[in-house]
Amino acid sequence: MAPGPNTATRRDAEEIAATFPPLLAAADRVASTVAQGVHGRRRVGQGETFWQYRRFAFGDSPSDIDWRRSARSDRLYVRQTEWDAAQSIWLWPDLTASMRYASRLDLPKKQDRVAVLSLALASLLTRGGERIALLDRPEPPETGRAVLDRIAMAVMHKIAGAPQDYDVPQVPALPRYANVVLISDFMVDRDALMTFLRDMAARGVRGHLLQVLDPSEARLPFRGRTWFRGLETEGELLVRRAESLHDGYMARLDALQTSLATFAQQAGWSFAIHRTDAPPEPALLSLFMAMADRQAAGG
Repeated sequence: MAPGPNTATRRDAEEIAATFPPLLAAADRVASTVAQGVHGRRRVGQGETFWQYRRFAFGDSPSDIDWRRSARSDRLYVRQTEWDAAQSIWLWPDLTASMRYASRLDLPKKQDRVAVLSLALASLLTRGGERIALLDRPEPPETGRAVLDRIAMAVMHKIAGAPQDYDVPQVPALPRYANVVLISDFMVDRDALMTFLRDMAARGVRGHLLQVLDPSEARLPFRGRTWFRGLETEGELLVRRAESLHDGYMARLDALQTSLATFAQQAGWSFAIHRTDAPPEPALLSLFMAMADRQAAGG
C-alpha cells in the first residue's frame, strides 16, 4: 500500500530534523567565535549616543558640523553617533542543485557551508538587533530568536527538499538603501547575473557577494580520462584528457570573478571568495566587517 500524505510529511520532517543539529551547531559555533572578534565594535549611524568627533570631509553636509567643537580649532568637525537604528538585511543562501557538490568525502558540500555561513550571519545580525529576512521568501524583515528559527527552518527545508535548478532570485520590491547578502558559487549565465546585480544597484540596494567554491572548482585539478556529470541541466561529459580543459575553464572563472569584483567596486558593494577546504570563521568575519564598514561609510 502506498504511503499516505501524513507518512510522507512525517518522513520529510524527519529528514529535515536530522539535518538540523549538526548544521545549527556548526553555525552557532562559527557565530560565537566571530562574535568574540567583533564584540564592542561601534558603528557610525543615526543614533543619539555620542561617539566621537572627526574632521569635516568632502561629501559631509554642513548641517552635520558641530560648531561648538569647531570654534575651539581652526578646523571644522562633525559629531558622530553610535549606530542605534536597526537595518533591514535580506539574505540569499544559494541552495540549488549545483551546490550539492563536494569533490572529496572529507569536505562539506557547498550547500552545507552556505547554510552554516548564512545561519551564523543571521545569528550575528539578530544579536545586534538587526532586522533580517530571506530574499526569496515573503516574510518581512524582523529581529529576534523567532525570525532566526524561521530562517533556519526554511534553509533546512530547502536542503532536505527536491533539488532546484539555479536561477537568480526573484527580488521583491526592496526599499532604497536596503542591504542584501548573496552567498553562492555564482556559476550561472554571466550576462544574466550581471544584469540582475546592476538592476538592484540601480535601485539603490547595497549588497555583499560571497562566492563559495569547492577547491576542485577553484583550480580544476583533474587529469586523464574524467567523467563530468552536471547536477542540474548540464548533462554528462566524458573527457579523455581533463587537463586540456584547465586553461579555458580558469579563464572563464577569472572572467566571472573579475566581473563580480569590478561591479562591487563600482557599486559600493563588497565581494569575497571562500573555499570549502578553508574554515568558515574568517569568511564570516570578513563578510560581517565589510557590512559594518559599508554601513559606517553610509553605503
